[in-house]
Amino acid sequence: MAPIVTLAGQEDLTLRTDLMLYGDNTEFRNPFREGETIFGAAIRPTVEIAMNSRVIVSLGVLANQRFGGDDAFELVRPVVSVTFRGPRSSFLIGTLPSRRFDSPEGPDRATPHGLLPSIQRETLTFERPYEAGLQWTVSTPVWRHEAWINWQRLNTAAHRERFDTGISGELAASRLVTLPLQLHIVHQGGQLFASGPVADSVAAALGVRLLTRPWKSGEFSIESFALASRYVPDREAAQRTRSGAGFFGRVAVIRDLWRGHLVFWRGDDFVKDEGDPNYLSTTRGGMRYRGVRDYAEAGVTRAFVPAPGVTFEASGRLHRVENHYEYSYRLLCTARLQWKLR
Repeated sequence: MAPIVTLAGQEDLTLRTDLMLYGDNTEFRNPFREGETIFGAAIRPTVEIAMNSRVIVSLGVLANQRFGGDDAFELVRPVVSVTFRGPRSSFLIGTLPSRRFDSPEGPDRATPHGLLPSIQRETLTFERPYEAGLQWTVSTPVWRHEAWINWQRLNTAAHRERFDTGISGELAASRLVTLPLQLHIVHQGGQLFASGPVADSVAAALGVRLLTRPWKSGEFSIESFALASRYVPDREAAQRTRSGAGFFGRVAVIRDLWRGHLVFWRGDDFVKDEGDPNYLSTTRGGMRYRGVRDYAEAGVTRAFVPAPGVTFEASGRLHRVENHYEYSYRLLCTARLQWKLR
């Protein structure tokens, strides 16, 4: 008979609450992306039980409220996970952890897993704050990465199953230079019910990042990435498959709690499910854009840390989408509350 584990044998019992309040407004009206306002709050109270120094069980709930919605909460999901920790890595099964933000993060880096926005759009952090599946993280002086699979939907008589999986890693080539690597796959399929096409969307990015700290509380970075994509909307319709390529460049300066950035993009037939439409070679109506896509943005972010564990960011951006010029702004507040019960 298996032994019964009680709370009296635990090392630690902690009540933790993660809050995220977001207001994102895009004043877009171009052939690729429509303007949208995303305004709401996500709350995630959990109890973390440390079975020992290597195993942590998390139990709680996540609720996401869109301000102005008809329902009290747009999404309510249970939080259940077990994390196995080692000296340099950890493995999690269950609900993936909340997105953490380093201040000043900047809106261009706010994607759910730190991927480039051409691979996974930033607003998914607010639209889809709940993810569940597997996660493996590694952190050493030379290499660090996050690998995950997020199961989004089951295969039913109404629709195919859907999940996304990927890896975001970085190799330290020297004290100043790192080599980032990103891979992301969105798959739709399943064998129980043939309810829709089997589809795949894959994108990979390999880059070089130069990071210096010329002053005490700041940094200067230059990044360049080469990207490749393959979009298969229906495996049985090979004529619809598209392969593309792109270049992503970013310059950023951080000083105290200020951050400024410039982004440059050129893409040729680059299409990626969950990618930011401003970067993609597909119009809002789903038509193929024939030609090289150009996109650029400039932004400024100001962060505030009024209390330990609480950050507030205000940011604004100017966007050039082909010959269209637009602007956007974002307010983001995150708080991490913690009470040690035992």
